[in-house]
Amino acid sequence: MTQEHINKAGFETRAIHAGYEPDEMTGAVIPPIYATSTYKQDGVGGMRGGYEYSRSGNPTRTALEGALAAVEQGERGFAFASGLAAEDTLLRSLTRPGDHAVIPDDAYGGTYRLFDKVAKVWGLDHSPAAVSDVEAMQAAIIPGRTKIVWVETPTNPMLNIGDIEALASVAHDAGALLVVDNTFASPYLQQPLTLGADVVVHSTTKYVGGHSDVVGGALVVRDLDLADKIAFHQNSMGAVAGPFDAFLTHRGLKTLGVRMDRHCDNAEKVVDFLGGHAKVAEVVYPGLEQHPGHAVAAKQMKRFGGIISFRVTGGEQHALDVCAKAEVFTLAESLGGIESLIEHPGRMTHASVAGTDLEVPSDLIRLSVGIETVEDLLADLDRALS
Repeated sequence: MTQEHINKAGFETRAIHAGYEPDEMTGAVIPPIYATSTYKQDGVGGMRGGYEYSRSGNPTRTALEGALAAVEQGERGFAFASGLAAEDTLLRSLTRPGDHAVIPDDAYGGTYRLFDKVAKVWGLDHSPAAVSDVEAMQAAIIPGRTKIVWVETPTNPMLNIGDIEALASVAHDAGALLVVDNTFASPYLQQPLTLGADVVVHSTTKYVGGHSDVVGGALVVRDLDLADKIAFHQNSMGAVAGPFDAFLTHRGLKTLGVRMDRHCDNAEKVVDFLGGHAKVAEVVYPGLEQHPGHAVAAKQMKRFGGIISFRVTGGEQHALDVCAKAEVFTLAESLGGIESLIEHPGRMTHASVAGTDLEVPSDLIRLSVGIETVEDLLADLDRALS
């Protein structure tokens, strides 16, 4: 397909065809794994396709980066060794010591740790604010110092929703950039760049890779000046995706659309089940009309995703018991894979924010609903809760 055709194509077509044309020599329809560290030059400086060293560029990674840009409707994509590697590279690219960032008050624990224990020491200050409250996010901005407004939507694990379009306006009015972590929604359900965001962040370990077999991260931008800054730091800092990791992530991306539809189908049925269970105190899911962010989520998301959080009636010990008793739901961190996972955020993914303003409820359980037979998932939850 030509680039013009790809740009006009639907999501699934872009996910499958963008970033790579069948190999001219063999006709291979899937990008090869270029397991090479360096490339022969045709005379000094005579690089073939611009490749000289695989930290700077590798054809397998290039194919993935092109596909990521296409599905997020951006101009440039960048693939990294992990989501946090992508985040760290972005912060080094766009901020300097003395600058300030606004972050979610229920940010992913790893993101909070990066800001509070790493970037803060380097000289980047931050203030937490509720992503669902546009006025609170605006009030947290320090005129002249705030360079980044950082948003997760939905957030992890409380599934709060930020209005991307409104927050982009607030950030831009202050001379700041809006960064959206789109990991929970995935590019299939939400494209923040089309709503005014400047940078999209992904832990591609999650829905993009989709099979719990590879760790990775990504950044996607529309502005080419931003892209140049990120490209320079990606090469200079070196936390790039290796060719095998890029291959696996790209393979996962190709089936993202069909997987997300099944994740959402199953999640909606799990939500209905939990909502009627006597031992469930509260279900948190953006697809529920009573969710405070439902209207905004419906406006900017295609569907509401495969992540569900819920609180149990028996306190923390009951939550721990449910996690221990589940069998089809595997007790594990991470999310977004084809298999269903269950975890206790307070003791697991968000232990690093215990005792801070970002601490999560001790009776909270987070589910990553997979694509198994949904009746098996419901029966498993019923056994675990009982």
